[in-house]
Amino acid sequence: MKCAYNDGLKVDYSGSLHISKGTDVDLVLRPEEIPSEFKDKLVESTINGNCGKLRAAALEVTDAVGGYIP
Repeated sequence: MKCAYNDGLKVDYSGSLHISKGTDVDLVLRPEEIPSEFKDKLVESTINGNCGKLRAAALEVTDAVGGYIP
C-alpha cells in the first residue's frame, strides 16, 4: 500500500517498508529488519486501507530503529 501525505511524507508498505520525504529522508527496511512488534500494525493498516494508521505505524518503526523524520 502506498500513501502520500500533505507534508510530503510518502510511505509504501508491501512487506518491505519504504519511507521518503523530499530529499531529506529515504529509508528502506526489508521485512526482516522491521521489529516484529510493529509488523501487525503495518499489515492491519494495509488490509484496512488506512493511510493514517500506516503513517503512525511507519513513524513508530522509524523511532524504534533510531531514525528521524523531520
